Amino acid sequence: MDFAQLGLGEELLKAIEEIGYTTPTPIQEKAIPIVLMARDLIGLAQTGTGKTASFTLPMIEMLSSGRARSRMPRSLVLAPTRELAAQVAENFDKYGKYHKLTKALLVGGESMGDQIKILEKGADVLIATPGRLLDLFDRGQILLSDIKILVIDEADRMLDMGFIPDIEKIITFIPMTRQTLLFSATMQPEIKNLADKFLSNPKSVSVAPPASPAATVDHRMMEVSPKDKKYVLRDLIQRENIKNAFVFCNRKKDVDMLGKWLAEKGFSAAALHGDMVQSKRTETLQAFKDGKISLMVCSDVAARGLDVSGVSHVFNYDVPFNADDYVHRIGRTGRAGQSGKAWTLITEDDDKLVAAIVKLVGGNIVTEKTIKSEKAEVAAKPEKAEKPERAPRREKPARAERHDRDDRSEKASEPKLVTVKRSSKPEPSGRRYPILPDDEGDKFHEDNMPAFLRK
Repeated sequence: MDFAQLGLGEELLKAIEEIGYTTPTPIQEKAIPIVLMARDLIGLAQTGTGKTASFTLPMIEMLSSGRARSRMPRSLVLAPTRELAAQVAENFDKYGKYHKLTKALLVGGESMGDQIKILEKGADVLIATPGRLLDLFDRGQILLSDIKILVIDEADRMLDMGFIPDIEKIITFIPMTRQTLLFSATMQPEIKNLADKFLSNPKSVSVAPPASPAATVDHRMMEVSPKDKKYVLRDLIQRENIKNAFVFCNRKKDVDMLGKWLAEKGFSAAALHGDMVQSKRTETLQAFKDGKISLMVCSDVAARGLDVSGVSHVFNYDVPFNADDYVHRIGRTGRAGQSGKAWTLITEDDDKLVAAIVKLVGGNIVTEKTIKSEKAEVAAKPEKAEKPERAPRREKPARAERHDRDDRSEKASEPKLVTVKRSSKPEPSGRRYPILPDDEGDKFHEDNMPAFLRK
């Protein structure tokens, strides 16, 4: 099947042909006809299968007639991260080049004033993260009463990031007559409850078992000790034939540390995480896409939906806390039918996390022992110098050779015996009182005695 059989217009087919796509992916083949029928849809597919085009292509076709009014967009796409929202916006520009549709991208870290100006002109497509959208809505800068199509992209990631309450709030501002499309890689109970609550008789399509890695990805694990992790990673990067790669860490501070360390070791590496300003994040991601950076050290902000073509490797410096994130991380490689390789460094403390991943993917993962890591930057310790031989202890002179002590000092050192005369009278019983001896030593002054003992 080709795109012409999906019911798309000539302008869209021309744009798709210029991009170089000839055959739709399985999720596109199943989802596009349903969306064009104005049916609600639940799309389940692993990352990297073309989910974004599954809703952008039919949306462009359906919105090609009509015009948006000021501050009243005609469609809304909710994305969990700024990078994913920006990528959806790029897809609309790419596929809708022969249409006169307008779009607005509302994400944090960008000028709110510029975003308001675009909304005032009218936007056919509104692409936003939940936080910035609610902020502008509360300020009265946007109305959602004219939304015809609502798309919730990466719903499981929305759940992980705590956006489900925000989504439920946003949906209450949108007309009930809308068309709702929900896309996710996994169908967790909370997402199913959301679908049951806000979707009307949805059609479900699934092109792969939930949370299963792509068959084109060779994913392996390697046992390491915590103190050797970065050295093993360095040796793996040098050993593998890497074109470009994602390196995932669980903590933002480790992203900064590892990115700086790899750059110091001569690798073309840069860090990317959620605490960076948006302009820096956009610049870094674009440099990676352009090939100016070969190693992208990042947090899970880059694990979902980012489409960077030709990524050859993925390295999990840390085992992800959530087993689903493992599938999303390694899904950055092996996209569009290309082969890829993924390595995960595991320690003894990761046993439970590894067991959850093995259970999720439904099979054993090849695990290798630590490769020999030469810590070149650690200088070899110099051998201990031999201790010089100690000079022989000076022997004490014979007793006869010692200087005789002064007779006076010898006599002074001798203890003196002192005779103390004691009284022949027995000491009184009971309480004792201080009695001072007189000059003779054997008599006592009666004045120092109690009255009843005096004669």
